[in-house]
Amino acid sequence: MADPPIFCFFFTSIVLLSLLCLSSAADTLSSAQSIGEGETLVSPGRKFELGFFSAGSSKNGFLGIWLVVSPETVVWVANRNSPLTDSNGTMEISNEGELVLLNRSKSIIWSTNSTKVLRNPVAQLLDSSNLVLRDLNSLDSADYSWQSFDYPTDTLLVGMTLGWNFRTGLERHLTSWRSVDDPSPGEYTFSYKIDGLPQLEIASNGSVKVSRTGPWNGVGFSATAKVFSTAVKSFAVYNGTDAYFAFETFKEDITARVTLSPDGLLQCLLLKSGSANWDLIYSAPYDPCASYGYCGPNGVCRVNESPRCLCLQGFMPKSQVEWDMLNLTGGCIRKVPLNCTRREGFTKLSQVKLPDLVDFQLFKNKSLKECKVECLKKCSCMAYANSDIRGAGCLMWFGDLIDIREINIVGYDQYLFLRLPASELDSFRSLSKKLVTITVASAISGLLIVGTALSIIWKRRMKNR
Repeated sequence: MADPPIFCFFFTSIVLLSLLCLSSAADTLSSAQSIGEGETLVSPGRKFELGFFSAGSSKNGFLGIWLVVSPETVVWVANRNSPLTDSNGTMEISNEGELVLLNRSKSIIWSTNSTKVLRNPVAQLLDSSNLVLRDLNSLDSADYSWQSFDYPTDTLLVGMTLGWNFRTGLERHLTSWRSVDDPSPGEYTFSYKIDGLPQLEIASNGSVKVSRTGPWNGVGFSATAKVFSTAVKSFAVYNGTDAYFAFETFKEDITARVTLSPDGLLQCLLLKSGSANWDLIYSAPYDPCASYGYCGPNGVCRVNESPRCLCLQGFMPKSQVEWDMLNLTGGCIRKVPLNCTRREGFTKLSQVKLPDLVDFQLFKNKSLKECKVECLKKCSCMAYANSDIRGAGCLMWFGDLIDIREINIVGYDQYLFLRLPASELDSFRSLSKKLVTITVASAISGLLIVGTALSIIWKRRMKNR
C-alpha cells in the first residue's frame, strides 16, 4: 500500500520541477518561474534569445535580447541604467504582475512598471524580438500590459516603430550605447521629429543636432532617396493617432536592423540566411554634407565640388577671412538687404535639401502660387517650397536658412524658391540674357563655318568633274 504515495510524491516533484525550472527552448515565462544566469528564453522560431550577458571586457551584467545566429548582436537591453555588479541576477514576474529584475539581495533594479492588471500574467519572447507581458489566455496585442518594442534601446527592427503614439503620449526613439563595452545610455539619439512636418534626426546630448533627413514631402524624406537597398523599404505614418517611421524587408530570408552606434553613426545592416556577416547598406551622416549645418546659415553644401561650400545666390560670406580658412560656421549674409518692395521676387533652386524647420510656417491647403503671394506680403519671408510634392501645401521660411545641400539624384523633384531683392534679380536676368546671347551667337557662327566648309567641298568636287 506504500507504493501509490511514493509514486504520487515523485510525480508531483517532477511536475513542480518542470514548472520552476525553465527549459532552454522555452519562449514563455510564467509567474511560477524565473530566469537566472545561464538560463534563457528562446523565441518560437529560434530567431531571438533573452538572457543575461556582459558586453566586451565589462564585468557588469545586463538582461538583453540577441540574435540566436549572431549572439554578439544585442538588439535590446532592459536594465541600461542599473547594471548588475555580479552574476546573481534573476528575472521573474512579481505578485503585482510586473516583470522584474532582482539583484543578489533580491532588490528590484528594473521593472516594467505596467499599470494594466493581468489575472494570469506570462512573459513571452516573440520571433519579432518583442518581449511581451500578457495574460496566459490572450494572444491579442491590444491586451499586452507591456512590450519591449515600446522601449527600444539602440536598435530598430522590422515590426518596431520610431515616433509617437498620440493616444498614450508614448515616444519611441533610439539611444546609443555609451561604448561598445557599456550598454548604458550614450550621447546620441535618433528620433522622429514632428515639428511642422516629420523628419528624422540624430542629436547629441539631447538637443545638439548632428544630422537630419529633411522634412517629409508626401513621398519620402527630402534627402533620403538612397537610404535603403531594394531589399528594404522604409515608410512613415503621420495621422491623428500616430506619427512614426518604420521599415520592412521584401525577403523573408533577410534580417535587417537599424542601429545607432556609440559614436553617433546610424547604420542599416542586412544579414542573409546562412551568412555570418552583416552587410552595411546605409550609414548617416554618410558624407560631410550630411553633417548638420556644415556650411553655416545660408550656405549650400556640394559634396562633389571644390570648394565644398557656396553661399546662396544673393549672399556672400559673413567673414571672407574665416571662409577662406574653412571656418564655415558663420555662414553667409545677404549682399543687399530685402526692403519689402513689389519688385522683389524669387529664384528657383532645384535638387536641394530643404532648410531645417527652425523658423517657418506650414500652410496645408495653399498652392505654390498662393504661397508666393503670401511670402511677398511678409517682409521677413526668406523662401518657400512645396510641403507635399504631390499637390497642395507649402512651407515658408523666416530668418536664416540652415542645413541646405545639393541632392544629385535623378528624378529628385524638390524645389526651393529663394527670395531676392530686385537688384539681384536684375543682375541674374542680365547674366542669363548674356549667356543666351553668347549661346545663340556661338551657334550661328558654328553653322556659318560648317556651311562655308561644305560649300567649298562641293565646289571642288564639281570642278574635278
